[in-house]
This record gives sequence, C-alpha cells and structure tokens, in this order.
Amino acid sequence: MPVDPIEEKILRRIPLEVIGAAAVLGLAAGLLFDPLTGLFFFAGGALATLGFIWLKSSLTRVLEKDKARALRSGILLYLGRFVLILGVFLFIILVYPRKILAFAAGFSTVIPVFLVEIAVALARMKQWKD
Repeated sequence: MPVDPIEEKILRRIPLEVIGAAAVLGLAAGLLFDPLTGLFFFAGGALATLGFIWLKSSLTRVLEKDKARALRSGILLYLGRFVLILGVFLFIILVYPRKILAFAAGFSTVIPVFLVEIAVALARMKQWKD
C-alpha cells in the first residue's frame, strides 16, 4: 500500500507537536495553579501522544491484513484502546478527583494540533493549485 510522503511526514510530526504543546501548556498550568495540575495536564498530553502512536502503528498492521480480519481486528483494537483510556480517567477520578479537568485538557491537546495541521495542509494545497 503506497504512502504519501507528505502524509507520512505529518503523521510523524503530530506526536511531537502534541507532547510539545502539552509540555508548554502543562508548565503554564503548573505556574497558574499548582505543580500537580501542570503534571496532570502534561500526563494527559503524554497519554494522547502514546495513544496516537499506538493507534497509528496498530492500524497500519491491521490494514495490511484481508478486509474481514482487518475490520474485526480494528474494532477490537479500538474498543480495547477505549477501555484503557476510560480506565485511566476512572483511576484519576477516584484518586485525584480535582485534577481530572487538567488531565482531560491535556488529553485534548491533540485537537488543536490536528486543527493547525489541517489549516497548514489546506493552505499548502491552495498554493499548489494556483
């Protein structure tokens, strides 16, 4: 299955951008609130980064199989990932209930990173067409 080099470059860059954004924003949260809040913010971003890397590598392996097995494996993989993420959130809610928002905000740093990557890709695509 051929891979677009630009797409591969973007997919390699996203985890670095997510962990970088989580580190910067975690540091800011640590200075604004308390160090534990900053740590939970960073931990959320780190989990999002690990989840992205795991999902990318697992889907690459799954899609190399036949279609029927790929669909079953993909669904099981996604459900397993979902259960693990919910387990981490539940653990934090039970142990540190006041820090769950910081963790969720850190976990969500993947969203602005994707939005920036989309905006940059669209801007480049518009340049290529002219």
